[in-house]
Amino acid sequence: MLDENRSLVKRWFEEVWNQRLAATVNELFSPTGIGYMEGAKVVGPAEFIQARDMLLNAFPDIRVTVNQVVAEGDSVVVRWSAAGTHLGDSLGFRATSTAVTFNGMTWLRLVNGQIVEGWDAWNQGQLLEILRAKSMANTVASK
Repeated sequence: MLDENRSLVKRWFEEVWNQRLAATVNELFSPTGIGYMEGAKVVGPAEFIQARDMLLNAFPDIRVTVNQVVAEGDSVVVRWSAAGTHLGDSLGFRATSTAVTFNGMTWLRLVNGQIVEGWDAWNQGQLLEILRAKSMANTVASK
């Protein structure tokens, strides 16, 4: 069971984030699943896809790498890294064309081959602060 859970979670990161497959979200995220994302709580696949798409709009070339997976019982913890370029305006300010990298961890609870709870931890606040400042500086410089 632990190997199955590890494989499912690796598939989640590859297909949901790197291949952008909404079908995988609908398959692997329980209809009543809850995701505690940085700055948002989502319930069910549709809300998750909406939140994911906002990030993908901001970073259309984002690539997530799974660095380590630890599984115990129905829990799987993933240490991951991401890299992308801020090319979209969906974060509430203009795109900066800034290449960024960031690291995070996701703790998932699985039941019957689906994610029923998930918690993300990464420094989204610092990333947004840096990008917002660059966006404002670019706006001032273009005037």
